[in-house]
Amino acid sequence: MSFPRYPSLYQINTRVRLTEISAVLGRHATLDDLPDAELDHLAAIGFDIVWLLGVWQTGTAARSVSLSNPEWLHEYRLTLPDFEEPDVSGSCFAIRDYHVHRDFGGDEALLRVRQRLRDRGLRLMLDFVPNHTAPDHPWVTQRPDFYVSGTAEQLAAEPQNYCRVATADGKRILAYGRDPYFPGWPDTLQLNYANPDFQEAMLAELLRIATQCDAVRCDMAMLELPEVFERTWGLQAAPFWPKATEAVHRQNPDFFFMAEVYWDLEWTLQQQGFDYTYDKRLYDRLTERNAKSVRGHLTAGLDFQDRLARFLENHDEPRAAATFPAGVHQAAAIITFLSPGLRFFHQGQLQGKRVRISMHLGRGPVEPVDQEIVDFYSNLLEQLRDPTVRDGDWQLISCNSAWDGNWTWESYIAFSWTDAQGERRLIAVNYSDHQSQCYAALPWPGLGDRIWRFQDQMGTAVYDRRGDEISDRGLYLDLPPWGYHFFKILAAGADQLLE
Repeated sequence: MSFPRYPSLYQINTRVRLTEISAVLGRHATLDDLPDAELDHLAAIGFDIVWLLGVWQTGTAARSVSLSNPEWLHEYRLTLPDFEEPDVSGSCFAIRDYHVHRDFGGDEALLRVRQRLRDRGLRLMLDFVPNHTAPDHPWVTQRPDFYVSGTAEQLAAEPQNYCRVATADGKRILAYGRDPYFPGWPDTLQLNYANPDFQEAMLAELLRIATQCDAVRCDMAMLELPEVFERTWGLQAAPFWPKATEAVHRQNPDFFFMAEVYWDLEWTLQQQGFDYTYDKRLYDRLTERNAKSVRGHLTAGLDFQDRLARFLENHDEPRAAATFPAGVHQAAAIITFLSPGLRFFHQGQLQGKRVRISMHLGRGPVEPVDQEIVDFYSNLLEQLRDPTVRDGDWQLISCNSAWDGNWTWESYIAFSWTDAQGERRLIAVNYSDHQSQCYAALPWPGLGDRIWRFQDQMGTAVYDRRGDEISDRGLYLDLPPWGYHFFKILAAGADQLLE
């Protein structure tokens, strides 16, 4: 399957989506019931990858924890006013077995849905959770040495991080899965990367998973870095990711890895074989509504930016429609999805859903559709199908003061796209709550001998400008708060050459 330089990914919460389909069908739905029309639509509107979140087998142990945690129960009731215990499925990141959940039709149903996706030119992404397993994973009883162990003293001092577990060799104290900055996740147990035998077993699991899909999203992928693992657990571990990514790429050169990663470790993981890494920094700067910091982030080299996964929401973050007011939402989306990298969209985002659904729930609330957001994303996705912004060359461009003393130019974020056929696009956003003006310095030589038309693909504006004027000073822009342009730039006809 051909793959663009800058692909688009659509994330589906499998449990929640199958629950919705079950309600329509009046029976239990499996992966076979994902409608062909839905897959057709995702392909038609320009997606390249479908991430089926949470397809793996989970168990009763993690679900029991999900049903007993008071904070989580409070969150469920806020999400679902009609909440009932059957709505709790247990976290899909507390994996008991890397085979497709029996409720979803098992591995055979996954094979069939993967083929249906391939028939439409879509690639399949699945989860890989390298840091921990469910408490009832077979390794717990059969290979407890695959887990980080603790002492009675640690259990007494840190009951939030350790628990007593039954194994084939008797009771053992094992650690909950966690990162170094928060208490343990009590529905998981921590895997031990200091054990070489475990690393080999985990690599074997990953290699098998990689035969069932075209990509994996690796949960909290920075936790397996030796320096992070040692800081968290005081144990020295050999690097895992370089050998894991190399082994899978050797098996399938077209396979790709996406890392959930924070703490400025994105470049580190890219160097260890990850094809894409989360760009949480851009998301955070957009939520802060600081144009200068957003622009600074976009000055990074394309060797880094091309491999960033850019998003406005996902299953871990609040809904974009609830985070950004309407105007800000559109401006942030223009910057996020028209920048280089992988364009990452979340189920419900395109309809303006506002309620984030806990990973412990198998059902979401019924929400109204926000037609303004639907129309906006429909238009944006149409522009993302433009070959110039899928395979072209991106460049951040500078903006200058419109007149002496006018500081509002600092509110602009502007960049261009160009392709080998000479197509040109210009995106400019006033990322501020006030009217702003600037001159945008265009990156294209040879504009000076004709009239150029700037036609806004996301609006109705059309401007004709003399090439000599815009070459000398740049393109004058005057936008309202959170305003934006996405210009397609067309050369005028021969009869409009300048004398």
